[in-house]
Amino acid sequence: MIPSEHASSEVLRGLTRHLNCLNEDNKATRKRAIEQIKKETIDKNLSSGVLQEVFTVLLKPLLKCLSDPMEKCRETAITILLEFIRCVPRPEESLPYLMPCLAQRFGEKDIVESAEELRLSALEMLTLTVEVCGKHLAPYLNEMINILQRSIIDPFPDVKRESCKCTIQFAKSVPEHFHMQAESLVQPLMQTVSHQHSRVRVSVIEATGAVIQYGTGKNLNDVASHLAQRLFDDSPQVRKAVTVVVGDWLLHLRDRYSYFHTLIPLLLTNISDDIPEIKLLASDLWWQVGAQWEKENEEDIKDKMDFLLTPPPFYPSEVTRPGLGCRELVVRNLSRLVPAITHDVTDWLVATRVRTSQLLSVLLLHAEDHCTQHLQPLLAMLYRACTDTEKDVVNNVTAKLLGTFVPPAVFLRLMLDHVTSPSASHPWAHLMVLAAVLRGCPKPLLKPHLEEVANTLARQDVCQEYTQVVYLEQLLACVEVLLDQCDSECSCISLQLLKILVTIQSLSTEPQLTEKAVDSLHVLCKVQSLDSPEQLYRVHMEQLMGWLSASIHSWSSYSPERLQLHVIVTQSGPVIGEFVSHLMQILLKCLQPEKDPEMKMSILTMLAKLLLEAPKTLDSQGHFQEHSERFLCDILLPNLVWRAGRTAAAVRTAAISCLLALLHGGAITPAQVLCVEEKLSPPLLSALEEDSQMARLLTCRSVSAMIKLVGPSLHPEALNKIYPELLKRLDDSSEEVRAVALEALGLWFSGLSKEYSPELCAGHLQFIFQQLLLHLDDPDSAVQDQVLEVLKKGSPVHLSLLKTETEAVRDKQRCPMYCDRLLEHILSLTTQQSTE
Repeated sequence: MIPSEHASSEVLRGLTRHLNCLNEDNKATRKRAIEQIKKETIDKNLSSGVLQEVFTVLLKPLLKCLSDPMEKCRETAITILLEFIRCVPRPEESLPYLMPCLAQRFGEKDIVESAEELRLSALEMLTLTVEVCGKHLAPYLNEMINILQRSIIDPFPDVKRESCKCTIQFAKSVPEHFHMQAESLVQPLMQTVSHQHSRVRVSVIEATGAVIQYGTGKNLNDVASHLAQRLFDDSPQVRKAVTVVVGDWLLHLRDRYSYFHTLIPLLLTNISDDIPEIKLLASDLWWQVGAQWEKENEEDIKDKMDFLLTPPPFYPSEVTRPGLGCRELVVRNLSRLVPAITHDVTDWLVATRVRTSQLLSVLLLHAEDHCTQHLQPLLAMLYRACTDTEKDVVNNVTAKLLGTFVPPAVFLRLMLDHVTSPSASHPWAHLMVLAAVLRGCPKPLLKPHLEEVANTLARQDVCQEYTQVVYLEQLLACVEVLLDQCDSECSCISLQLLKILVTIQSLSTEPQLTEKAVDSLHVLCKVQSLDSPEQLYRVHMEQLMGWLSASIHSWSSYSPERLQLHVIVTQSGPVIGEFVSHLMQILLKCLQPEKDPEMKMSILTMLAKLLLEAPKTLDSQGHFQEHSERFLCDILLPNLVWRAGRTAAAVRTAAISCLLALLHGGAITPAQVLCVEEKLSPPLLSALEEDSQMARLLTCRSVSAMIKLVGPSLHPEALNKIYPELLKRLDDSSEEVRAVALEALGLWFSGLSKEYSPELCAGHLQFIFQQLLLHLDDPDSAVQDQVLEVLKKGSPVHLSLLKTETEAVRDKQRCPMYCDRLLEHILSLTTQQSTE
């Protein structure tokens, strides 16, 4: 076997000419020479000892080739150097020449090597050098840092990744020296951490982990903000890298105790990641961190380890309780975490706010009853989060945990004050958080405070101050929580809850919200073993009437009380008939002529609907008739008095509709109508002249209804005051009004009693017949037919007079066909009377 020195000599002898050719000006010559060097050395599988001797001689010429103008020569030189470094037993002997050359070539501020593939190969060679030389690179710290600083921000993504790999290897190889200049790499790493390629971002994050781990750690706060942004990265691999790096810092960073408040949020945020793998990884690392801290501080927490291992009462069953070490870490850093989260929950980026809201829930789960001492800022943070425009932020807010861990006496003292003095921009936020906190509060603990909560929610400045749908939704949510949480215990606050539900229905403009409120009303009945809402209203009607009466002097069209009255009266059904006297007191005050016109119209319209079904509503017990005369004289008639203006006319129309309903619905007896006829007729008949077609129409129908009730009992003088006004309506601009007026005249004839003397009242009858006969010539055949029917009804009253007037009209050749038909009818009646 040939000794290695002889073999190396032989190899070198054969390379002499090629080495000389490397200095030639001709590119092809240099290319052939360096390829021959590669062929004679690397490609021949020489022993490591021979390669070591040859490498020592070839090193300088090869390093010189790194600056060759020809790219192929540079590429081959790098390939040869890389293989020599990989194969020689003592690669560190090349470092005095290799490292300065690489630093000069690849560590300058400007890019010297134009070929990006060669820059990548050079970095790969440097990485290999770090792997095989290890601690021998310590003297070349400056050169390494310079190269890494430049290559990390290289335009070529693969160079960036390789430089990050080299950084990690170098940090692990010379930890005793690396920390002296590790800070120099932080800035280029942070410039690259947001690179568009996810693989580059992963590499940068991993390199950052090594730089901080093996550095002084002073730059961790600068790095943390950049890593926090990567928690929202679209790439799961990037988020996973952040999780691994932060977990490693929490476990192994020398000064980790000083940075727990910075690192804990970074790791806990990924416990809520969408990717199960990342979620499990973060949870596992966090468990390791807690266990390690628990072990390191065993003496300090010995008492807690003995007594705080069992979950507190009412602990949420759907979650796993974190370990003692994890909980202690959060509790001890909570005062520094809360301000940071408060800031981030209002960040302009949606992703930041979403992840921060998730983190808040995780922290509350760890803090448990220690939330109490941070309750004020936590509530302020929750209020802000609830006003977020992003639904995910609002949905992630688990204020329910505060109710679980904080005693109700404590959180209610703050929250009820907030509810009564909400912010002007988002008044509903306090109710939303209150509902969530109450939902988390255990029933036995909440029970003693039910009245306090219900009284606050039922306050006028809370449940009646705001009409926004979202506010009413959250108010209803509070009621639903109380009903759900306390069930039968809610009987003690039944009145307050009923007031709130009535108010929600009265102010709501959304049908779905109203339906939900009605559903809650049924639940309130159910928890008290009541069969229906009517029974619930029966229990509380007297208090509800008193509640409305308290503010009746200040009612207006904008007052919620008029809407509340509407809900109570209509929803209570027949029960309101048991409390007519209380209702009349309210109506007498709020329907006076001087009161707000729009309010009166609303209430009168409501009463009209109720009076149409009086036996099922206002008169269900027969008590309304006791008050109907007073209702007519003291409420309706004053509102029928003419006043100028369209609004006043609208009020009169509403009052007429109410009068019509009263006469039709059976809530007033004929005797009562007869008693007030002298007061009723003048305003009623004057209403036939109203400008409003609807008013005239309703008035005609009211006259008809009155005649039906008391026509035969009316004095002839009263009857003779009615027909002239009805005759005027035969010339009305509205066909519908004309038709109803004719119906009323037909009823007028039918309602004439024996007291009405045709002879004494012949003048009146003659006038009626003449006016009706004129309308037999109406261009509308339907009107002609109806007039004919009215005349037929009136014919028995005075046959001879009607015959005379009809013949006179026929003689004038006016409407002969109808006159003939009428005369035939008169003849038929005359014959019939003669026969009798």
